[in-house]
Amino acid sequence: MSDENSSVPKRPMHHRRNFTGLTTKELDAEKAKWPKETVDLWAKLSKKEANDIDTIQRSIVHHVTTTLARAAYNMDNFTAYQAVALSTRDRLISRWNETQGQLSKADPKRVYYLSLEFLLGRSMDNALLNMGLKGTYDKSIEKLGFNMEDVIESEVDAALGNGGLGRLAACYMDSLATLDYPAWGYGLRYNYGIFQQRIVDGYQTEYPDYWLNFDNPWELPRLDISIQIGFGGHVQTIQDEYGVTRHNWVPAQSVQAIAYDVPIPGYDTENCNNIRLWRSKPTRVFDLTSFNEGNYEKSVEDATNAEKITSVLYPNDNTMAGKELRLKQQYFWTAASLHDIVRRFKKSMREWSDFPDQVAIQLNDTHPTLAIVELQRLLVDEEMLNWDDAWEIVTKTFAFTNHTVLPEAMEKWSVPMFEYLLPRHLQIIFDINLFFLQKVEKKVPNDRGLLNRMSIIEEAQPQQIRMAHLAVVGSHKVNGVAALHSSLIKTTIFKDFVDYYGEEKFINKTNGVTPRRWLHQSNPQLSALITETLGSDKWLKDLSLLKGLAAKTGDAAFRKKWMAIKRANKVRLAELIKERCGVEVSPDALFDVQVKRIHEYKRQFMNILSVIHRYRTIKSMTAAQKASVQPRVVIFGGKAAPGYYIAKLVIKLINSVAAVVNQDPAVGDLLKVVFIPDYNVSVAEVIVPASDISQHISTAGTEASGTSNMKFVLNGGLIIGTLDGANVEILEEIGEDNIFIFGCMAHEVEDLRHAQRYRGVPMDPALQGVISAIEKGTFEDPKIFQPLISTLTVGKDFYLISADFASYITANQQVDAAYKKQDEWSKKSILCTAHMGKFSSDRSVKEYAEEIWNIKPYSVKDEGYM
Repeated sequence: MSDENSSVPKRPMHHRRNFTGLTTKELDAEKAKWPKETVDLWAKLSKKEANDIDTIQRSIVHHVTTTLARAAYNMDNFTAYQAVALSTRDRLISRWNETQGQLSKADPKRVYYLSLEFLLGRSMDNALLNMGLKGTYDKSIEKLGFNMEDVIESEVDAALGNGGLGRLAACYMDSLATLDYPAWGYGLRYNYGIFQQRIVDGYQTEYPDYWLNFDNPWELPRLDISIQIGFGGHVQTIQDEYGVTRHNWVPAQSVQAIAYDVPIPGYDTENCNNIRLWRSKPTRVFDLTSFNEGNYEKSVEDATNAEKITSVLYPNDNTMAGKELRLKQQYFWTAASLHDIVRRFKKSMREWSDFPDQVAIQLNDTHPTLAIVELQRLLVDEEMLNWDDAWEIVTKTFAFTNHTVLPEAMEKWSVPMFEYLLPRHLQIIFDINLFFLQKVEKKVPNDRGLLNRMSIIEEAQPQQIRMAHLAVVGSHKVNGVAALHSSLIKTTIFKDFVDYYGEEKFINKTNGVTPRRWLHQSNPQLSALITETLGSDKWLKDLSLLKGLAAKTGDAAFRKKWMAIKRANKVRLAELIKERCGVEVSPDALFDVQVKRIHEYKRQFMNILSVIHRYRTIKSMTAAQKASVQPRVVIFGGKAAPGYYIAKLVIKLINSVAAVVNQDPAVGDLLKVVFIPDYNVSVAEVIVPASDISQHISTAGTEASGTSNMKFVLNGGLIIGTLDGANVEILEEIGEDNIFIFGCMAHEVEDLRHAQRYRGVPMDPALQGVISAIEKGTFEDPKIFQPLISTLTVGKDFYLISADFASYITANQQVDAAYKKQDEWSKKSILCTAHMGKFSSDRSVKEYAEEIWNIKPYSVKDEGYM
């Protein structure tokens, strides 16, 4: 019988999988093995789908009927979301494949951004907007009988972060993709996030965040990429064939790190970067022998112990078990990430000395600092480099972003626990410290106090490893995140290191936010008005163009449109408040917002104390006096760490005050107080555009930067704040007439604390009246709040609430007076947005790329293939 298709091979070709993509040479070699007809067929069938309405509708229906196995008349909004998400993902993956394929061939220098949090929020709306497909999908889904807003609302926020650290990382990944920089993020895939916050009897109550109950369409499981991560055990000392002493770590236990990839599309570009998240799995999932013996708990013990590593973000570390889990979590993540990075580099067959020319690694805070030690271990123990050559590579590769000036927030690990979990890494840390201190001693001899202050090892009981010191010693650049913060770290926590290394190692990179998410996506009406006014949407990639809005402050018709959009956003927020909190608020009131992580230094406590002062003042007024009061809705939101008792009491006080104020007919709509539970990115996208005034009131010198202040001002909201963090630079950009500043300066803080502790400075009289009202039981049993009050009395008011209280009340009065003049307020609002060009994350990322990472943009070409 004749062979009708003789060009098809008679036996199967050998196929192989490459975990890090193919270089041009490898790709050509693989193609050469394939018959031309097969190559042509793959090319023909790999062409991208069209983006017209008909093709998109077919794609959506295909996913409904096949992927989801549903029918047109048996589906809800969530089913529609799943189908639209899968259709969107098809197009997203095409860009992802193109990007990763072209970068594998070109092999440019990449930056790897290590962050324990990536607070991405919802993905679908962002992906459609960045790919320029939002309008087409809106029309497509509408003709299929669904409303896009309802479909978008069906998506659950990715529970991969908590606060500003994670949202900053997400903004930077968006900017890296938009600016065409070759970049990967590395993080952890948390099963239950940090927690879902519910308010029960006024208290924060933590529940698991089941965000992965359904398949997540925005991640690509890479179940074949598995890396073994060890813990415990012992270290063998051996002599190699050259007589050199080598060390071999023999772990006592191990788990698997499984990769999940999250594509990150850039705006108005083909570039699509990647965040790789690691999930912990056991090396042995199920012990059948134990199960058959009736020992059912032991049969799944390995799985339980392994999987808890990536169960929750920031496990409560009030116990030793919690501390141990946190350390395991950090090593698991950094070790898996370094293994992946090194594997990708080794594929290029370059010399190890070229590693820093191909790889830049940014440490987002101290959490990933173990990566420094792990890379040194890999180079010395596994790649057999000598110590000095390896350390030169390490220090040229890493850069460190510091996010705090609070000494108590500087991460430390006890040496005994470290020795138990990571014995080889402890040896390396002691060696790093010894060699570093020897250099310090040589430069500054006989200063034992200096050696003690700069040592990576703190001589406490037990000894502690100072991770911030290790990050500084192991990095070639250290940056703060706002001008004031960067200045403070050089004169406080890192002063000795600045004296030793020189100031050029310590630089500033003021944070930024992505205007695509925080204006274009979250405030589409305002985005459309800005585009119409400026004549194009180029401002979305060059935020400095917003300055063109300043000329419109004299245009009454424009101001009317501007304020109408603000009111529409306030109506939307009022609806959310009614739905989540059961409280009706008027959109005509001044919306006063403080939404952020609950912490003493952020001073939500001072805010609610001022609300009590306002409440008592209104209660004391006559009817005629009340007529002149500016109605205000005070809106709180944010999570307290599960083990942070004082922060959780602040939430309780807010809710107790709200319960009294909102039901008092003597106050009525003049004052409302709400705490919106489970604050996240999607909730922020409703709150930020609706704010009239937002509060950024940390004690001067305690907030590194803040980014929520930038989001609010970008959306035309004014702020009330201290001269702290990025507030200082916002003031410089928008002008002192458009911001309400109060309180002490950073350089005054220590003197004020000293006076309060040793000189018996009396409490501010207005504040004393508020405390008396709490102690009288006005807002529930006063015994509940005694620990809070004690922070002001017994604790000597460390965060200076009394010192700042009078000026804070005055600033709030100024806000009331200014808001009553709506015409002038609208001008201030426009000018705020117009002068926010500096605070784009695009500017921040470009500075990092040019001054720290030394990477160049790589333009991905649309080759028309998936």
